[in-house]
Amino acid sequence: MTTVVRVKLPTHLRRLAKVEGEIQLPVEDPPTRETLLDALERAYPQLRGTVRDTTTGKRRAFVRFFACEEDLSNTAPDTALPAPVLSGAEPFLIIGAMAGG
Repeated sequence: MTTVVRVKLPTHLRRLAKVEGEIQLPVEDPPTRETLLDALERAYPQLRGTVRDTTTGKRRAFVRFFACEEDLSNTAPDTALPAPVLSGAEPFLIIGAMAGG
């Protein structure tokens, strides 16, 4: 079974994937951050390695994940996505973090 999840990408990743606005991804059960990112990379192979390291699978340093006004960046990859994301009420946000001094 699959769940369709709304995903918002930062501008640079939307350009790379050649999409505009929000995308919808079918995510295999159980719908977790890991299965969502797997679905993203299957649907848009040009994004492989941009959100997570291809060798370790870890989140890239300047990429953050948010949903339901919560930072999910440091949650375990196999943590279930929040219910509002699964129902389609809220999107899963992939954000390009900023650094400066």
